[in-house]
Amino acid sequence: MKPEAPIETEKTSIQVIERMVALLDALAFQPDPVSLKDLSATTGLHPSTAHRILNDLVMKRFVDRAEPGSYRLGMRLLELGNIVKSRLDVREAALEFMRNLHRKTSQTVNLSVRQGDEIVYIDRAFSERSGMQVVRAIGGRAPLHLTSTGKLFLSMDDPKTVRAYATRTGLAGHNKNSITDLGKLERELSLVRARGYARDNEELELGVRCMAAGIRDDSGRLIAGLSISAPADRLQEEWLEDLIGTANQISAVLGYTQKGAD
Repeated sequence: MKPEAPIETEKTSIQVIERMVALLDALAFQPDPVSLKDLSATTGLHPSTAHRILNDLVMKRFVDRAEPGSYRLGMRLLELGNIVKSRLDVREAALEFMRNLHRKTSQTVNLSVRQGDEIVYIDRAFSERSGMQVVRAIGGRAPLHLTSTGKLFLSMDDPKTVRAYATRTGLAGHNKNSITDLGKLERELSLVRARGYARDNEELELGVRCMAAGIRDDSGRLIAGLSISAPADRLQEEWLEDLIGTANQISAVLGYTQKGAD
């Protein structure tokens, strides 16, 4: 009985892809061009097999031949990476992570970005179980100095820029807990920088406390804040680790690495 050709062809195709990915991974781990001998040793591929696949990758510009017998990653990968980056939206990247964090805490999880002197809420994961009415709808705005995410963004500004913000806005408050004094705000921002996260202690809305962690892109730039909002008497400190971990996961999807931030 003759073997089923389509199945065999499929297995061969998968094997070729696996070998191709192994070679690309091996090149990615080395900053300098890599010899065929070293690539063969790293991937476990016979030199002739590695050479054949590398030639195909060179033709498609996924790999460059740096000099006879050595290879490096090609420009085609950069081109494709830039396309992926341009299409990657922080909201899209964050949504499933936000839902998971909401399921874990049963509290409202917010995604916010900075626009001028305010933050804008661009997405939210919440349910009736949170026990808290959602005060700011998606698209809603709030002053930077009264919100946990806003403080994250202000903490990235230099002192002169913070003072200019205070002059423009007058540090208007919403209630008795609002920070309306520049000195107090500067001390608060110093704490945010030291801790790597921010808090809102009923400063925007009485009865609501928040904690926020930053989301960064592949260049290390702070592009959004992820926050948990809860009734003041229900906010739990153990959520902070989950919040920071979730923000880091979203940042990783966007291409951020700690190494890239150094």
